[in-house]
Amino acid sequence: MVKLRQYLANLCAVILLCISYSGDAVPSFATSKVNTIEISAGEWPPFLSESLPEQGVIAHLIRDVFAQANIKVNFTFLPWGRAYHDTQKQKYAATAVWMFEKERTNHFLFSDAVLNERFVFFHLQSRPFDWQSVNDLKGLILGGGLAYSYGAEFDKALEDEIFEISRVNSSVQNFKRLSMNRIDVFAEEQSVGYHVLNNELADIANTITHHPKPLLINQSFLLFPKDGEKSQQLLSIFNQQLAQFKKDGRYQSYFNGLDRGDYRPAQTQSDDEP
Repeated sequence: MVKLRQYLANLCAVILLCISYSGDAVPSFATSKVNTIEISAGEWPPFLSESLPEQGVIAHLIRDVFAQANIKVNFTFLPWGRAYHDTQKQKYAATAVWMFEKERTNHFLFSDAVLNERFVFFHLQSRPFDWQSVNDLKGLILGGGLAYSYGAEFDKALEDEIFEISRVNSSVQNFKRLSMNRIDVFAEEQSVGYHVLNNELADIANTITHHPKPLLINQSFLLFPKDGEKSQQLLSIFNQQLAQFKKDGRYQSYFNGLDRGDYRPAQTQSDDEP
């Protein structure tokens, strides 16, 4: 009888121990079996691109986060609108990555923030530039993207005619205009801007720099279709693993690699090279 009581006591202790750890356990979707999910994405180098190493730093990060839960990710690159539409229709398990807009919550579940986009002003090295508030932009002609908002404060200053903005279709066009003094400064996401300069405009890249003060910091998210059967489960898995990556420093290592040039396009060897 004593041995039976001791056995039951030990069994209860084991059960309680298991329960105490259950809150930190990976949700049940992740088992020893490797599952595969499909994620749609748009072209946005150096963060996402079919042609870059690891398909860009954000694709690399998302893939590795899910891998920690034995989930393999395949990315399909599409025009942004189609990626959104097809994922909403549950053709894909998720779509990467999107800024928060309230209307999107009607169709999608948002992950925790995957990326902090840092928009800065680029300017010519030969034309020193400093700013601390939008009033310091008074009288300048700014370059910008078509129909793009750089934040409420910026939009209000533009409405008040503190500065002008001249919009064109692409960053390449804006950097070329900057190099020819047709605009004074150009607002662009920092990593995106340097990717364009280094890989598409190498002839002028060393003439352009940026001001360290951010104009805007945007967060981007992985979106899961709201009606998807496994969306809530995948969301929980992703958020839990992403939090662990951020806690132990692995998250930042991807962006350190981006700064080192780990996600630059592979150089094509010329025919006369050995």
